[in-house]
Amino acid sequence: MSERRLADLLAMWRIRAFEEKVRDLRAEGPIVGSVHLCVGQEAIPVGACEVLEPQDALFATYRGHGWALARGVPAEPLFAELMGRASGVNGGRGGSAYFTAAEYGFHGENSIVGAGAPIACGAALAGRYDGSGRVAVSVFGDGAMNQGAVHEAMNFAAAFSLPVVFVCENNRYSELTPIADMVRSPRLADRAAAYGMPGHRIDGNDAEAVRFHVRDALEVAREGGGPTLLECMTERLVGHYIGDAETYRQPGELERIRRREPIARLRAGLLADGVPEREIDAVERRARAEMDAAAEAARQSPPADPATAMEHLYA
Repeated sequence: MSERRLADLLAMWRIRAFEEKVRDLRAEGPIVGSVHLCVGQEAIPVGACEVLEPQDALFATYRGHGWALARGVPAEPLFAELMGRASGVNGGRGGSAYFTAAEYGFHGENSIVGAGAPIACGAALAGRYDGSGRVAVSVFGDGAMNQGAVHEAMNFAAAFSLPVVFVCENNRYSELTPIADMVRSPRLADRAAAYGMPGHRIDGNDAEAVRFHVRDALEVAREGGGPTLLECMTERLVGHYIGDAETYRQPGELERIRRREPIARLRAGLLADGVPEREIDAVERRARAEMDAAAEAARQSPPADPATAMEHLYA
């Protein structure tokens, strides 16, 4: 059991180390533009992606670096993409919020809130006809639950019993607005009943809990049982975007979050189980060393050639 949890810890530390390196590179200049980090939400992609099959299609949000890493996208070409390098996963064209890596089953971020949900339905419908056994996983935030595209996608998926797992990362803020100020119902998962699909609220800071529920939802989908909505409760340790002043936070809020964020919780649990502290700390050092090396290699790679700007365009 400790080996499984140490593997989760390493996967989460890789994501956090990547994101914190991105933050530094954004401040230094190699990364430009708007960047949204998932620090504090690492347990959801780590738990979910482990139980996906190679043919499954994952659709993320603009806060999708962690999902890409958990799906198996290597860190170096991902860093390179964010830096606009030719060696990036999309040749430096996608940047932080638009990249895709279909060869890894990661079918892109989407900067439009909730817009990935109907695309996931299309992938699920195609999978039904091509015999691939594909399940589509659509990831979005709590704010997207009020977008028409998400409602339409969930209704469509339920009506046609499509193999889709809808994953709502509820970090309690819709950009800068508390979700409690935007909806009357405190449980977003309860909306699933209106579409005739199962809906579950789960602890999004527990990778094992996420893994259990995603595995179950995938099995239901593969067996023809249709879609499932999973509301994963979590909290971000950073602003909505790099540079967010976070003036909407309550006094002491971040301190409370730090006590229950997924890495801190898992570390405490491992210590309680008797895993030596030096072994736990070595996991963080390993992850940070890997990300430092990947970022430096990406930084030394050549930038994308502007002369190729018209390549890879389709109409």
